[in-house]
Amino acid sequence: MTGPARRTPAQRIGAAAEQQALAYLLAQGLAPVARNVGSRLGEIDLIMRDGDELVFVEVRARSRSDYGGAAASIGWRKQQRLRRESQRWLSVHYGDRWPACRFDVCALAPGHIEWIRGAF
Repeated sequence: MTGPARRTPAQRIGAAAEQQALAYLLAQGLAPVARNVGSRLGEIDLIMRDGDELVFVEVRARSRSDYGGAAASIGWRKQQRLRRESQRWLSVHYGDRWPACRFDVCALAPGHIEWIRGAF
C-alpha cells in the first residue's frame, strides 16, 4: 500500500507544498496540464500552461532560509534531470514540434511563495 496513509512526513510536506504552489499558479492565471510526471530520467512536479507557453515547475519548500533557502537548493544536477524529463515528456506528447517552454520555480517558505519565472 502506497496511499496517503503510508507517506513519510517529508512526502506529506512535499505534497502539501505542491498543492499550495498549484493553487497559487492557478490564481495567477496558469492552467494545469499535468502533475508529478516522471520516469527514470527525473520528475517534474507541475506542468502548467501560461498562454501559448508550457511551464515546467519545480516546487521546493523549506522551513528555514539557511544555505540560501528553497530556490538555492535546485542545483545543476537537479536542473539537468528536469531538462531530460521535460524533453522526454515533450517528445511523447508533441513529437518533434515542441511549443515554447520555460522552467519556473515555486519556492515556499512559511507564509510566503516566491515564483521565479524562467529560473533556468
